[in-house]
Amino acid sequence: MYRLGVARIFWLTKPFGFLGRFFFEKAGIDMNTIDNQASTTADVLVIGFGKAGKTIAMNRAEQGDRVILVEQSPKMYGGTCINIACIPTKTMLVDSERGVKYPDSVEHRDNFIATLNKVNKQLADDAGVIVVDGHAEFTGTDSVLVTGGQEELTITATTIIINTGSEPILPDIPGIDSSRVIDSTSAQHLEETPESLVIVGGGPIGMEFATMFAQFGTKVTILDRGAQFGTAFDDDIAQALKKDLEAKGITIINNADVTGVEDGANSVSVRYSDGDTEHSMDATNVLFAIGRKPATDGLGLEAAGINTTSRGAIAVDEHLRTNVEGIYAAGDVNGGPQFTYVSYDDHRVILSDRWSDGSRVTTGRLIPTTTFTNPPLSTIGMGEEDAKTNAASRGHTAEVRFKEIADIPIMPRPKIVGTPEGVAKFIIDVEDDQILGATLYCVDSQELINLAAVAMSNKIPASVIGDTIYTHPSSTEVFNALLA
Repeated sequence: MYRLGVARIFWLTKPFGFLGRFFFEKAGIDMNTIDNQASTTADVLVIGFGKAGKTIAMNRAEQGDRVILVEQSPKMYGGTCINIACIPTKTMLVDSERGVKYPDSVEHRDNFIATLNKVNKQLADDAGVIVVDGHAEFTGTDSVLVTGGQEELTITATTIIINTGSEPILPDIPGIDSSRVIDSTSAQHLEETPESLVIVGGGPIGMEFATMFAQFGTKVTILDRGAQFGTAFDDDIAQALKKDLEAKGITIINNADVTGVEDGANSVSVRYSDGDTEHSMDATNVLFAIGRKPATDGLGLEAAGINTTSRGAIAVDEHLRTNVEGIYAAGDVNGGPQFTYVSYDDHRVILSDRWSDGSRVTTGRLIPTTTFTNPPLSTIGMGEEDAKTNAASRGHTAEVRFKEIADIPIMPRPKIVGTPEGVAKFIIDVEDDQILGATLYCVDSQELINLAAVAMSNKIPASVIGDTIYTHPSSTEVFNALLA
């Protein structure tokens, strides 16, 4: 369905997309080109309703540009984070912590996300963005063809933003098409709580879903291909995290290379190898969480001459320009860190380059991360070994400050809310009094890490953060405990 503008509606006799096609006179669509095809122009064309795309679209529409935003599915108004990732999964994670049953959590999730989806569409409409439902494919360096039914729409634009996001990776192994194989999207809509679940992948997505389903009462096993669990973190952090996950009843198996999946009568059998021996494990479902890839299939990038990387991402420079003048790529599709807040910063980089002085770039961005286990684990900057090497290269000393959360008397909030697990770790450049890296594995760490990011980005001395007065009882008192 095309929804273009806010004036008189033209009904066409042939269906388009899900519900038919609406063209609005104010949108300036030329309906006299060829049968079943229309064309229009835009100052800005955004492909994908993600964080960067929708924010640029609304900004430029409010500045008076004619902006068209093409989204493949009305179910994705607002983007991946709003509809199938960050927001819905965190909603279900919190429900699981509070003892809500899985089916009730699914209903809660769906009602909440439906509201957010509708609000995002309304925000775009109110800003004057022309939203078009359909699949966009490049036909040239400044044009795309939008399809979704019997009619087609050609859009020519001066500036094009590709913001199509990413999609789950599924391995090419026997049995992968089993109905009991799920990904991070379908895991949110199972018919009932799985009695047992095998999660393939020990990264952030795998750990989040392991935590969530374990709290829903599912017996969870993580099959991690790596030789050691949690290699993205320092060893002491990884060990603390593994201990807490296992305390929740989660089994973690490393050196597990999954080779196939086979349906049983009421279960699925997962085959894996540890290098020497073949093993199999039965479960109600198997969730593949081995990463996400840029969503570029069907975009027709070759028609526009847009370059991609060896990993399939759209190649961009520090201003997020592609190799084609006027075309940018933002968010997951450009191969950068796959976080919605990075996509939000991408929009600022593009606005700066295209409509301002170009001073904002992606080079040197300091990006905090959070893995939503319970408690959450947040990081920023360098790990211990890299920090020590970095400091030594400058003739400085890197000091490690590490405490278990339960052993910090000045920080009672984790105990008050009943989650005293976790650790806090800072690596400080002694001579410069600067934070080189931090890991906060504790209640509220997703908030705390942002203060560390502000300090690091603005060269605020660690001791200043440590000497600041914080409310009590609060998690921010961890800074008093380790940085003063």
